Amino acid sequence: MYVQGMTEPLNQLPTGFQRILVGVDFSESSQAALNLARTRFPGATLRLVHVTDARVTAAPDLMGGVTPALPDPTLLHTLEHADAQRLGRDLRPGEEQELMVGDPVTGLLDAAREWGADLIVVGTHAQGALEHFFVGSTAEKIVARSPVPVLTVRAAR
Repeated sequence: MYVQGMTEPLNQLPTGFQRILVGVDFSESSQAALNLARTRFPGATLRLVHVTDARVTAAPDLMGGVTPALPDPTLLHTLEHADAQRLGRDLRPGEEQELMVGDPVTGLLDAAREWGADLIVVGTHAQGALEHFFVGSTAEKIVARSPVPVLTVRAAR
């Protein structure tokens, strides 16, 4: 396993990562990323960050994309509340958490910058070709835009 931007295998990396932001979306790959961060970087401060995707109020359009709709405050509040409860269940003593609303890529990158993370850990999801073409991969976008190393983790199959 390798960290984006690094040439050494993960098990040979120096233990210099002390502030690790873990993107949490409650998927199997996200859980695998969190478990890996906890086991591979003992002693590091972990910050679990979840971004409630404000785009859930968008509607599919005829061209295969999405048309933004006005955010439904009730729906977003309900999602935020549910996400906060789920994140709280994943949190262990000594770990930090941050909840945001917006675009997951921008939110995770902003959170990493503002907190001073020196590593971002995110799960990757298998996507179909059509979904990847229209939506793209959140993990890919984070890797492309992040000024700090990014470790992507895929759940075991």
